Amino acid sequence: MSDIKQLISIIIPVFNESESIGLLLDEIINVMLPHKFNFELIVVNDGSKDNTHQVLMQLTLKIKELSVISLRKNYGQTAAMSAGFDNSKGDIVITLDGDLQNDPNDIPLLISEINNGYDLVCGWRFDRKDKLINRKIPSKIANKLIAHVTGLNLHDYGCSLKAFKKEIIEDIKLYGELHRFLPVLANIEGARIKEIKVNHRSRQYGSSKYGIDRTFRVLMDLLTVWFMTKFLTRPMYGFGFVGIISIFFSLAISSYLIVLKIMGEDIGNRPLLMFALILGIAGVQLFSFGLLSELLIRTYHESQSRPIYRIRSIKSAKQN
Repeated sequence: MSDIKQLISIIIPVFNESESIGLLLDEIINVMLPHKFNFELIVVNDGSKDNTHQVLMQLTLKIKELSVISLRKNYGQTAAMSAGFDNSKGDIVITLDGDLQNDPNDIPLLISEINNGYDLVCGWRFDRKDKLINRKIPSKIANKLIAHVTGLNLHDYGCSLKAFKKEIIEDIKLYGELHRFLPVLANIEGARIKEIKVNHRSRQYGSSKYGIDRTFRVLMDLLTVWFMTKFLTRPMYGFGFVGIISIFFSLAISSYLIVLKIMGEDIGNRPLLMFALILGIAGVQLFSFGLLSELLIRTYHESQSRPIYRIRSIKSAKQN
């Protein structure tokens, strides 16, 4: 049983899910009420082109916990989740898909793990009910690549069924398609993360909104997240190091060519001359990028009064 003062926000982004959303909300309510959770339902209608909006308006008349956020057009799942986060009031935030594939019966387990001290609990669809070629295989490849690049070893980054402490959500800013990388972004903020096995069900209505092309978008966002993980507060370490190496090799090659010139050799047609010039210019540019990045990062943190550290708790002798 939950503390009735603890508010749970359940966020569901939907796009053309008119057939499933009513059934999903009924399932969630049937799970939450017996546990006596104090909760709110936030459905973000991400520019649906079917009658999802009309269905949701009807549901608001009979479900007192339901709020509907209707976006002007289809912005994508990341923007829809962000809209839900910005308008949630809960101490714990739960996210799940609106296609009935996530099982609401797993929600109490996620809440329990959050109350055990974790900041983020991720679902793992260990028995995934999706097509092998265009969903499961690309997802497995992406999950292994993300885990290897970021150093955060999770089995399933793409599962939308997650539970967050509110303070973790408040520290994360979402752009592009970064909703898949929420665990990585939370890890940057120092979150305690746990992954648990959850039930996954076959799609009953409609069709998947994602194709294999999504894998390539994930790869592009992975580069962004990798840079944020490694150099968010020290971009000079990335650009500057490579720049200095390039300048060093340029100087070394140039010194070698100068020695040859002094010895009377013709160096005008040597490819090394052009190579040294390219390395020198590239090195100076990279070093300059590093300096500019340092200025931008400082502006980013200072303009938002955003410290480069996160405090979990403070305890003084007076509290003993």
